[in-house]
Amino acid sequence: MAALTLVALSFFAFHSAPTPLEIVSENIEPPRSDRLDALLGPPTQKFRDNLRNDTEYMTSWISAGWTNDVMTFGNLIYLAMITERVPIVGNFTPSHIGGDAGTIPFGEVFDMDYLSRTIGIPVLEWNEVKDPNSQEVEELGCWSVWQAVQTRESQPRFTNAFELEKLDISWTAGPLSLQKIPGFEHDPHAHFWSIAALTYPSVRERYLQEPIPSPVNHVSLPPDEHLACFDYLYYVCAHESFEYEHDLSPAWRFVAKHFRWTPRLQTMADGYLRRMFGVPEDGVIPPYISIHARRANDFAVYCGDVPRGDCFPTMNVYARRIADTQEELRARYGIVPEHVIMLSDEQDPAWWDAVRLMGWYTPDHVAEDTVNKYGRWYPLLVDAVIQSSGMGLLGTDRSTMSLLAGRRVEDWNGGVFKMVKWGTAHADDHRRAWIPDAI
Repeated sequence: MAALTLVALSFFAFHSAPTPLEIVSENIEPPRSDRLDALLGPPTQKFRDNLRNDTEYMTSWISAGWTNDVMTFGNLIYLAMITERVPIVGNFTPSHIGGDAGTIPFGEVFDMDYLSRTIGIPVLEWNEVKDPNSQEVEELGCWSVWQAVQTRESQPRFTNAFELEKLDISWTAGPLSLQKIPGFEHDPHAHFWSIAALTYPSVRERYLQEPIPSPVNHVSLPPDEHLACFDYLYYVCAHESFEYEHDLSPAWRFVAKHFRWTPRLQTMADGYLRRMFGVPEDGVIPPYISIHARRANDFAVYCGDVPRGDCFPTMNVYARRIADTQEELRARYGIVPEHVIMLSDEQDPAWWDAVRLMGWYTPDHVAEDTVNKYGRWYPLLVDAVIQSSGMGLLGTDRSTMSLLAGRRVEDWNGGVFKMVKWGTAHADDHRRAWIPDAI
């Protein structure tokens, strides 16, 4: 920890700064931190020309849905923290919203300066290191964690980010001992320190083997020591597999908890909330409970032979859960949120009619013209901010988007987060009515 502090002080002159919720105008930007002092200057045609000789770096890439990618970047940054390196994150890719949506920078979603100041190390973006318009293809040697922790694929984990960043990568397969349970096909997790050890010379030399030639220039390079890099870091944990589900998760507690929305994005979502609730532009947004109901085909496929109407929670199930959440908030804070927002990927108009009959709200991205005003990413992003800004969240069990939204509600707002079970008609009936710990 002392070493991390020294690393941080070498880059930062720390000072307090407003949080996203304290900045109310889209035209006000937070002050620039000194995190870019971790680079030699503005983006260069070759990334190596912008890296400092007195600093070590780390990067990895994403290859899943947006929320899983957020978690992956959280893992990357935590891994960089414990190895005293500067993490470099890339753009989010549109795996769930259509490839034609294009990528979006991490820093357009999350406040980079706030994050760097809060966790105590600089966090960089690839577009700050290398000019996004550069056509220079650079060779780089990296470790493949993916080859070491699963048995279904023999190649490193692929992502088009390599092409976007013009990287020609030569991979070295990590040792099979990286896997949490070596050889167990049902759990591809590795421990943070098993991977971290590969960045230290004594361990690195022990596990070096013949690299795979790069696809463009066909060069064979050992893993780079200045810029340590790994193909895929979603399945990484300190103790428990799928660790973000547990309160002990260090990647959440020390990193991803501090992925605060940019002031612009928070202000944008606040505007949607005020218009939904009929609150004046400068009025106070009332406390509310949001529901994140995953119902699209990627979840419905797990219903099997159970009819859709029995598989997913009914309005009555949600109403019962809302009442429990209201009671818990009343006991905890003396408030009973009356406003409820439904956020869902459901396409059936009749289902949405039933939502409106319940008196619940939902953002209208068609009427708001969200896509034309801001882009294809923004319905998803506005919904995510709305989920995180309430006093309660009812999530969909097994949804990582619900999971992270609930973590934000709990840790940012001191709110209540519950997962709603699904899969059969009575899947959620196991729950007990909430009882205070102390009367």
